[in-house]
Amino acid sequence: MNFAFTEEQDAIRESVARFSADVLAPGYRARDRAGVIERPLIRQLGEMGLLGGELPEEFGGSGLDCITSGLIVEEISRGDFNVGYLPLLVSLNGQIIASHATPELAHAWLPDIIAGQNIPCIALTEPQGGSDAANLRLKAERKGDVYVLNGEKTSISMADQADVAVVFARSGTVEQRASGISAFLVPMDLPGITTTRFEDNGQRAIGRGSIFFDNVEVPAGNLMGAEGKGFKQVMQGFDYSRALIGLQCLAVAQQSLDETWKWLTERQAFGQHLSAFQGLTHPLAEFQTYVQAARLQCFHALWLKDNKLPHNAEAAMNKWWGPKLAFDVVKQCLLAHGHTGWGEDLPFAQRLRDVLGLQIGDGTAQIMKNIIAREYLPR
Repeated sequence: MNFAFTEEQDAIRESVARFSADVLAPGYRARDRAGVIERPLIRQLGEMGLLGGELPEEFGGSGLDCITSGLIVEEISRGDFNVGYLPLLVSLNGQIIASHATPELAHAWLPDIIAGQNIPCIALTEPQGGSDAANLRLKAERKGDVYVLNGEKTSISMADQADVAVVFARSGTVEQRASGISAFLVPMDLPGITTTRFEDNGQRAIGRGSIFFDNVEVPAGNLMGAEGKGFKQVMQGFDYSRALIGLQCLAVAQQSLDETWKWLTERQAFGQHLSAFQGLTHPLAEFQTYVQAARLQCFHALWLKDNKLPHNAEAAMNKWWGPKLAFDVVKQCLLAHGHTGWGEDLPFAQRLRDVLGLQIGDGTAQIMKNIIAREYLPR
């Protein structure tokens, strides 16, 4: 067993960490207020090779392993949690496109996505089904050389910022459930597509909203994979993104811990540094232990993926534990800072709002525990 990163991985991590601290962290609150991640910054991420690095080189990727991609997400998220969602989105959508789109379609879109020129989103959730992800009603009807899409997707991250969407629609009957769902790569500027944005408590720079499809004609060549097989494609992709989400959230937790350990050595009360009070240090020591363990679990899942081993349960563990633990850690760090932690001059309140959303999005804790239970119950 070797828990060390390679020299190349350490070098990449250190480079991204400097960029995150110098460029991303100072704009974290401003992006939240503006409700947007600026396009020049996204292109800069692409130029630095920080988007879709694990995707094949023929599409503009760097052929990195998934562990290295996890390090990139982790270090970006330390500076700005919301910007950390971009490499995750590119990795999730990019793997679906690279694996299931036609070569012509993949070559038409993936290089610009990896370069930060085009932003992807994934459109799965619908109003009548959140955790019941297979309960889709958005209709895809074949008419000659096109599929005509009608319906609504909701709770879609980056809905009003995305240039292209991986859309899951029902090409079969409702009774077929998952077996009647197909996947399409849909440019967001097609006639008949409109979007809205929700007023959310957190993740405002990412944004979340609905996408409406009104007789949207999508070329038949934009079908990805076989008709009726789309749902299985996205479920496999989530095994990867859930490990990245765990690292995205845990990065915020570790950054908050680092800042709070430092604060305890600087602040004084009753004639002593706060670090002398076990009531403050013991909760942090406990959370530091949990964060260390959860982080290793995320990288274990990525190691399993790199080695083409099953990692369904491990990914689910990452997804329910990481966001919950991060919220609890940031809350404790805020409290340790006292009245100064509650103000908007420090980032703890925004971090709380941001990480809380991922206890819902991309699979709730209850669904993740169902997945884990299914893996461990006797066959």
